[in-house]
Amino acid sequence: MATMTTVFLDRGTIPNHITMPNSQWQLFDETHDTEVLARIIDAEVIISNKVKLQRQHLQHCRHLKLIVIAATGTNNVDLNYCKQQGIQVSNIQHYADEGVPEHAIAMLLALAKKLIPYHQATQEGHWQQAKQFCYYQQPISNLAGKTLAIIGQGALGQAIAQLAKAFGMQVIFAERKGATVIRAGKVKFEDALSQADAVSLHCPLSQNNADMFGPLEFALMKSSAYFINTARGGLVNETALVNAVLSNQIAGAATDVAVTEPLAAGSPLEALFNADNFIITPHVAWASDESLHNLVTQIDSIISAHQQGEAINQVT
Repeated sequence: MATMTTVFLDRGTIPNHITMPNSQWQLFDETHDTEVLARIIDAEVIISNKVKLQRQHLQHCRHLKLIVIAATGTNNVDLNYCKQQGIQVSNIQHYADEGVPEHAIAMLLALAKKLIPYHQATQEGHWQQAKQFCYYQQPISNLAGKTLAIIGQGALGQAIAQLAKAFGMQVIFAERKGATVIRAGKVKFEDALSQADAVSLHCPLSQNNADMFGPLEFALMKSSAYFINTARGGLVNETALVNAVLSNQIAGAATDVAVTEPLAAGSPLEALFNADNFIITPHVAWASDESLHNLVTQIDSIISAHQQGEAINQVT
C-alpha cells in the first residue's frame, strides 16, 4: 500500500531521541502561521501538535483526508470546517495516563516534604553547621490521611485517585463549578475545595471553565492546602494564584502549565520564582519517554487504520 503524503508541522515538540515510525513523513521542527499553507497544500495527512489549522489554511488543501493531532486537546484545529468537508480528525488518547498523574503526585510530595527548601538549605551549608544529626527548618507533612480533591474524573483523574489512595489519602471528586445537581460520587465544587488538603486539576480547558480558579476559589481552600495544576494554564487566574501563595492563603502550589506558553516574559508566575513553596515545570508532565513512545505509535496506527478504511480516535 502506497504511503500517504504526510507532513508533521511541529516535530520539534517531540524530543529527537524519540524515533518517528515512518521515514517517509516530511518533518518540520516548527511551522509559523505564514508557513502553514505552503507546507500542507499537497498533503493527504497533516500531523500537528500545536500548530493552528484553520479554515483559511485548510480550504486550499484539495488532497487532505486526515489530520492527526499529536496531543489530546483539539482546540488548534477548525473541527467544524473539517466536519463539513468530511476530513477525518483524530487525536491521541490515554498516552500519558501514567506520566501526568505521576508528575502531579511528585509535585505534591515535593511540596508536602519540603524538598526544595531542604535542598536549598543543605546547599547553603545549614545542615553542615547543625548541632544535631539533622537540620529541621520547616514542618513536613505526610499524604496519608489527607484529602485530595480532584477536578476532572476522566482517565487522568481516575489515575491520580489510584495513586493518592496508595499513599493512604482520602479522595473526593469535585462536581462541576456552578452545578445545581450534585451527581452520585461527587462533592459540590465549593465544598470539595474547603475540605481538601490538596487540589489537583485534571480537566480540559473550555470557554466555560476558563479562570475556574480565581480569588474566591483560593479563599475557600485551607491555609494548609496545596494546589496542583498539570491540566491547562487557562483554568487558573495566575494573578490570583500568585496572591494566594505570597499571602500564605494556601500552603503552596505547583504548575506544569501557564496561560501563555512558552512562559511569557513578565508572566505573573515570575513573582513566585524565588518562593520555596512554589514549583513550576515547563509543560513536561506528558513527556516521559514511555508516554512519547505511546504517542508516536498511536499516530502511526491512526494513519495505517485510515488507509484501511478504519477510524481510530476520531473526533470529527
